[in-house]
Amino acid sequence: MLLPLIFLFLLIGGTALSVQSSINGRLGRNVGVLESAWLTFASGALITFLLVFFFEPAHDQTLFSVPKWQLTGALFGVVYMIVVVFAVPRVGTAAATVATTAGQLLMSILIDHFGWLGNAALAIDPSRLAAMALLTIALVLIYLSNTHRQALTAANG
Repeated sequence: MLLPLIFLFLLIGGTALSVQSSINGRLGRNVGVLESAWLTFASGALITFLLVFFFEPAHDQTLFSVPKWQLTGALFGVVYMIVVVFAVPRVGTAAATVATTAGQLLMSILIDHFGWLGNAALAIDPSRLAAMALLTIALVLIYLSNTHRQALTAANG
């Protein structure tokens, strides 16, 4: 019963990212990419501080005692946020989401296969390759749709 619930939460998280990307893309166009990203991180820092302060149980290690390479994960969130806020107004939410998802899937397949970053090794198999191929096809189709739409707009504009 726990596994379906976890996947439901992941789906909800994915929908939240798409909505966030669209909203932040519009905000980034209006006030600037870095300002939009800053607002996301500042509000996120406040909310997570309150959650940690009131709800996080004690752990054996702290941010000061874990291996320092583990702290670099936060930097990747900054890269993601800035890229998405920049890209969404230019390519649309769907294209940006599928492109970032394709990047996530490719890297996660590699991380799983090689067991990088302390993760269990899960070999690449035909179903994982098929998933990557299908996601790549989805990205190409969305790109072609955007290109076609832009060409029509330019011809009529």
